[in-house]
Amino acid sequence: MSIRVATADDWEAIWPIFREIVRAGETYAFDPDLSKAEGRQMWMIAPHKTYVFEEDGQILGTYFLKANFAGPGSHVCNCGYMVSAQARGRGLATRFCEHSQEVALALGYRAMQFNYVAASNEGAVRLWRRLGFEIVGRLPGAVNHPSRGLVDALVMYKWLDGSPPEGDAAGG
Repeated sequence: MSIRVATADDWEAIWPIFREIVRAGETYAFDPDLSKAEGRQMWMIAPHKTYVFEEDGQILGTYFLKANFAGPGSHVCNCGYMVSAQARGRGLATRFCEHSQEVALALGYRAMQFNYVAASNEGAVRLWRRLGFEIVGRLPGAVNHPSRGLVDALVMYKWLDGSPPEGDAAGG
């Protein structure tokens, strides 16, 4: 079992995982009717890197890593993680998050931001906090959860190379 860089050929195995999670509408703010080509563009083409977890020749999960913003914000990356239903509960999200932080540092990123974590995704929020991410913002009612209705979205952030530089949000 290993985490490796995804290849173009991996998309066929990633797509069922991607489609299941996106159609559920519980964790990603993607159109549930997103086409296979649109999904491929978002997950495989646009990111800086995409990775898969492979075990016995089967892809059980995937994540992407990309710059969160261009220009002055390009030192901050963003990641998205997806784990197949049959592999959940095995610690794969933890491995992905730890792996992505190592990759991000190697690529020169200094911080990681999760832009839109559904507050109803309590397991993910708990895991990201355990791995050192702070909730730095809350968007009230920003997620229209399919069974819970409007729930908050959280912005979570972590400096990857130690403490944040001196200064404050006002530019001090």
